[in-house]
Amino acid sequence: MIEMIDVPGDDTIGFAAKGEVSGSDYETVLVPAIEQALQEHDKINLLYVLGDDFTGYELAAMWDDTKVGMSHLFSWRRIAMVTDHDGYRRMVQGFGFLIPAEVKVFPSAELDAAKEWVAG
Repeated sequence: MIEMIDVPGDDTIGFAAKGEVSGSDYETVLVPAIEQALQEHDKINLLYVLGDDFTGYELAAMWDDTKVGMSHLFSWRRIAMVTDHDGYRRMVQGFGFLIPAEVKVFPSAELDAAKEWVAG
């Protein structure tokens, strides 16, 4: 499941992934919020939290994630990932340079710092 979370800044959106994330979560929560934000701003900031209760992605969700990222490749200013899940942390750190935006990973204990950083 994906839920929107409060973040500072009108050009910043935030999400928390809990349990297993489905393709439906992307289609009903994440994608509409991104599209709405991009109607109001040329570039946006994204805070994405994978908490302790996050268990993974359905295959459809992984595909939707790829589509969202590629269709809005140049729409990001800053992206903050907050997680203690080592595999996802390493993946973002390893491939973040491919995204034409500032990308930073924070441990869960630094959620407030991530919110402050991503809002710039």
